[in-house]
Amino acid sequence: MKQDYFSANNIKHIDYKDVDILKKFLNPNGKIMNHKRTGVTSKNQRSLALAVKNARFLGLLPFVAK
Repeated sequence: MKQDYFSANNIKHIDYKDVDILKKFLNPNGKIMNHKRTGVTSKNQRSLALAVKNARFLGLLPFVAK
């Protein structure tokens, strides 16, 4: 079984300002990948999605890739 990225790297809070980490969970089109593909727990997937949406709203991440 794959280990959760956030628990493996001892990340307690998923922050919307960590754009490099958030980009790992986006596909080339800029969509959020599902938790089965990324191996993230459901709880962390929800907070990850919220962080990506906040980062998009503030202009740190694109809504769609070019």
